[in-house]
Amino acid sequence: MNKTRTLITLVASLLIFTVGMFRILTDSLSSTPLFVAYLLAFTGLIGVIANSIMLRKLKYQD
Repeated sequence: MNKTRTLITLVASLLIFTVGMFRILTDSLSSTPLFVAYLLAFTGLIGVIANSIMLRKLKYQD
């Protein structure tokens, strides 16, 4: 159960990071302010790193 939750959170963080980077690199989502895009990219990146570390720890624990 804990491994599944960590995997779901990892995918969600990756999606948040992707949306933020998509807005930064393209101008197609002009309704989203640039500050919010940087915030999404930064927090998504932190989430991806933290959840991948947690997933590795869980993988080696089993």
